[in-house]
Amino acid sequence: MDHKSARVSAKTPSSGDELKDVIKGLIKLSMLVIFLGYVFIWILMPTLIYRTKWLPVMRTEFGFSTYFGLAGLTLFMLMFPMLLLACLGCLYLHLKKQKTNNHLIREKATGRGVLAAMRRPMLVKGPLGIVSATELIFLAMFVALLLWNFFIYLRNAFPMITPQSAAKLHQKIWQAKLEAMAIRIGLVGNACLAFLFIPVVRGSSLLPVLGLTSESSIKYHIWLGHLLMTIFTVHGLCFVVYWASMHEISQMVTWSKTEMSNIAGEIALLSGLVMWATSYPSIRRRFFEVFFYSHYLYIIFMFFYVLHVGIAFCFIVLPGFYMFMVDRFLRFLQSRDNVRLLSARVLSSNTAELTFSKAKELMYNPTSTLFVNVPSISKLQWHPFTITSSSNLEPETLSIVIKSEGKWSTKLYKMLSTWDHDTDRTLSVSVEGPYGPVSTDFLRHDALVMVSGGSGITPFISIIRDLIAMSQTTTTCETPKITLVCAFKKASDIAMLDLILPSSGLKLSSDLNIQIEAFITKDNEPSDEETQKIRTVWFKPSPSDRPISAILGPNSWLWLAAILSSSFIIFLIVVGVMTRYYIYPIDQNKSKYNAASRSILYLLVLCVSIMMTSSAAVLWNKKKYKVEGSKQVQNVDVPSPTSSPSLWTDREIESTPKESLVQCTNLHFGERPDLKKILLDTKGSSVGVMICGPKKMRQEVANICSSGLAENLHFQSISFS
Repeated sequence: MDHKSARVSAKTPSSGDELKDVIKGLIKLSMLVIFLGYVFIWILMPTLIYRTKWLPVMRTEFGFSTYFGLAGLTLFMLMFPMLLLACLGCLYLHLKKQKTNNHLIREKATGRGVLAAMRRPMLVKGPLGIVSATELIFLAMFVALLLWNFFIYLRNAFPMITPQSAAKLHQKIWQAKLEAMAIRIGLVGNACLAFLFIPVVRGSSLLPVLGLTSESSIKYHIWLGHLLMTIFTVHGLCFVVYWASMHEISQMVTWSKTEMSNIAGEIALLSGLVMWATSYPSIRRRFFEVFFYSHYLYIIFMFFYVLHVGIAFCFIVLPGFYMFMVDRFLRFLQSRDNVRLLSARVLSSNTAELTFSKAKELMYNPTSTLFVNVPSISKLQWHPFTITSSSNLEPETLSIVIKSEGKWSTKLYKMLSTWDHDTDRTLSVSVEGPYGPVSTDFLRHDALVMVSGGSGITPFISIIRDLIAMSQTTTTCETPKITLVCAFKKASDIAMLDLILPSSGLKLSSDLNIQIEAFITKDNEPSDEETQKIRTVWFKPSPSDRPISAILGPNSWLWLAAILSSSFIIFLIVVGVMTRYYIYPIDQNKSKYNAASRSILYLLVLCVSIMMTSSAAVLWNKKKYKVEGSKQVQNVDVPSPTSSPSLWTDREIESTPKESLVQCTNLHFGERPDLKKILLDTKGSSVGVMICGPKKMRQEVANICSSGLAENLHFQSISFS
């Protein structure tokens, strides 16, 4: 088969598949129309047309004439469209998942054209990190939206301020303008808050539709966070200056029952400033635990933000936080179970591979991540690790690799490496996930060049294992040529190459074209055999342990859509009845509750509706798949810890399942990889370049791909931290 031609499916698409493609196209078109309408509302919001003509009419239709009071306008106009988008995204991903499971499809990736150029890195060095042209354009458009809102708000507000109007409030002209500007700055900041939580929704149905994952979208959360806190800080400082100039500094500690509560806003701002300060890279790297625990202040931030602006206004920014709350509660439910830890392969390079029992129904794609908690080390800390196993190659096990670098991972490695033969080897572990891409885009390329530094090799292990499975199970889908370039500091780190193949033993297929170039930068010769020992520790199962499984079962996207829609409907029904007959009784025109009480009541109903629907969905799936899970977790005889030499201590080994891996590997001691030469020499009309390593290595690869020296290079960076 010609390498430059598109690979064919493992199965010929049927008419049913063609219908699904049409439905998916219609769903994406509907989502685009809804999103453009949502953005149009944000553009129109500060204008006089909206505020003087549209707003009064809509307040009449959605506000006073409904069961939701003034909150009805923002509830239906700004919150409902985003939740509808999320539900449509779930349906789209469910149909896409079905097609991915039924067919192995490789679509042609071209190296030329506008779309290919838009995906290449445009900015490599700078505060934004590595940014593509597409990302830069969308960032510029979002900043333009913020500036548009700010200047239109001021243009409409300042002409209304006259000496007479200012004198009525005992203000000077500049004081009245300062107050007006402070209010409008706060309104502009709401646009950032509306999108702030969407990138950190791990089980998001919006990000995968755009080809993104929560891991790769963290930088968008960081950008939005910096913008948000800058705007809200200026908003707060403007009011402090205004109150000081008016000799009303006591306003800082007022808690209004009918209007905005100033002290609630200040508490929200202070909690946000703490999160902002501890999130800077230098502080986050040196004091990770401070950063980790301080970010729980988001609860305080959002709670007092709602009390500050009122429930009617907060529905403008609530959709993203609503999806985050659903995702967060599902993660909480999943983390309540202990998972079955089967074994640990302990390497001399301060590295360990943990292997868990997995439900057969759980499928995930390469480069997916798993969040792990070990209560004996810390009950609160959760750390993400790249999954190195393949659900196609290892249907009943799931593996992750942990490198001893921080305090948490160092404690775990010491615990694993000091277990002896007489120890009752049990370790309680909880997980969240896995989370990852919904499709394997690397199959689009003729060749793959995967560049890693140190433990950055772990996501590429999962890709190689998945390609091994593909080469063994199908003859009609050709796999791309693989070049793995890995750089290690010490010779002992070469043992990480042993993890490319599963511990059960597996020989590389002759159909898989793979070449490994391993560079050891600081050592000029191999380590002795004793330091290269690989020790396998087996763990005793507990009857309460469960195999890792999808929290919502195989049809997780449909269940997520059901949770989002049903929880929102329950919320609407309860709030509508409560508002009509309890908060605003029919025989009275006045509310029985102040603004803060109404906000707390709405939040309570929102949380309860999410908890009810999520718990029901999880319990249903647990009951349905409980029998299958219990069969996989049994009390079996646990072998004693065993040791075996690394493949890399003696190159002249006997024929083993891993001999083929040694034969396709070149070791380079005392050298650094010439990445420019390796990348430019790679043949193929489309070459996927994946990088997972330190910042300088990522920048070097990004520079090469964006230099224009080769138009067939497609850059993709995978999170190293």
